[in-house]
Amino acid sequence: MNQSKFKSKFIGDRQFYRGVLTIALPIMIQNGVSNFVSLLDNLMIGQLNENALSGVSIANQLIFVFYLVIFGASAGAGIFTAQYYGKGDHEGVRDTFRFKLVMNFFLTSVCIVIFMLFSESLISLFLKGEGKPENAAAILEYGMEYMSIMLFGLVPVGVTQAYAGTLRDTGCTKVPMVASIIAIFVNLVGNALLIYGLLGFPALGAAGAAIATVISRFVEMGVLVIYTQKKKDRHPFIQGAFRHFSLSWSQIRRFLLKSLPLMANETLWSLSVTTLNQCYSYRSLDSVAAMNIANTVWGLFAVAFLAMGEAVGIITGQILGKGEIERAKDTSRKMRAFTVFLGASFGLLLLCTAPFYPLLYNASDEIRKMATGIIIVFGLAMPIGAYTHSSYFTIRSGGNTLITFVFDSCFAWAVAVPTAYYLSRHTGMGVIGMVCVVQGLEALKGVIGACLVLSGIWARNIVNEKKTSQA
Repeated sequence: MNQSKFKSKFIGDRQFYRGVLTIALPIMIQNGVSNFVSLLDNLMIGQLNENALSGVSIANQLIFVFYLVIFGASAGAGIFTAQYYGKGDHEGVRDTFRFKLVMNFFLTSVCIVIFMLFSESLISLFLKGEGKPENAAAILEYGMEYMSIMLFGLVPVGVTQAYAGTLRDTGCTKVPMVASIIAIFVNLVGNALLIYGLLGFPALGAAGAAIATVISRFVEMGVLVIYTQKKKDRHPFIQGAFRHFSLSWSQIRRFLLKSLPLMANETLWSLSVTTLNQCYSYRSLDSVAAMNIANTVWGLFAVAFLAMGEAVGIITGQILGKGEIERAKDTSRKMRAFTVFLGASFGLLLLCTAPFYPLLYNASDEIRKMATGIIIVFGLAMPIGAYTHSSYFTIRSGGNTLITFVFDSCFAWAVAVPTAYYLSRHTGMGVIGMVCVVQGLEALKGVIGACLVLSGIWARNIVNEKKTSQA
């Protein structure tokens, strides 16, 4: 392939990237600020002691599963939202919004009950590795205290996701960004006041961090609800959205057929991440704190390609909704190439700065050394992760949620989790080596993703299937 053909196939013009960044940049900023504050949160909690950092980390890994359950349920209907919006069907967008609200309320209720009943048992799964019994007991106490407060913060998450997801899917990414930044600022200030007891507030430690997070969740929800209600002319889907919640069975069935596989995928994938971390903790309790540090730093550098993945799904979905299949394929290909470029660039930057971040934590030299090694592995794997991430959203944009389920969570449970389990129980390999092997498996996933994307089976207009079937 000569240079001109390569450029026309994989590189867009200035107008193309301007349109892409209009969608992606607010998501990047939102995620970047969020992850930067997460880094500050960890530093604040980490200044208390290693046990507090580990306890909060474990609790957040469990809550992470809840977040992705809600995300999966909303994103399934969100596939229709993007295509309905591309088609100009505001009533269809409104129906997906209603579905998200009802589905998220149900799932939040179920998850709260599960956490209330089983938090102690779930946290204890991470405390079976090498380490002092008194440290394990302290980690459990911190985790339980943090989780008991965070349960109140799960309530607004479903509402927030329904509003923010619908706004993003209709091309409005700036408002969710602003709402998130406001909430992050509230969280950061609340952490400073309640963790350390500044300005006369009580010093509550890890519990203070949880209270600040809960308050910020309600603030974020409030900003989105008030904005959307006041700007009904810009967002027609909210007009009459609460007059009734009745959806036809055919609509519910269509949304569920897309939402359930995606929700199952996000749930199982998040559980696979949690299980992988449990496997690492089986080798050493120090890995809990080290992985927390490494994951937080990785999240800060991964914002660019993670945001591009969401942009791929939104932009490609809107084009598919217009019925422009070939244009969708071309757009997706160029956006995937740009995503890999960003992954490689930020991965290189992460490699160059890896040794410095663990020094910010009040942790032992062993934890800092382990965290540095894991960060280096994450930096090397970032370009491949960028490709698999953009491939996932490309496949999902056309409504192929069953294929994304096989590609994402089935791969994790069939390949990554068994590998980590075997290495942790039947070999003497250290945590850094285990992480290196598991991250290396992303290359195989990338090959599978390339085959699925190049086949073109994902490129479908699903919002017109209803009319076709009724004709």
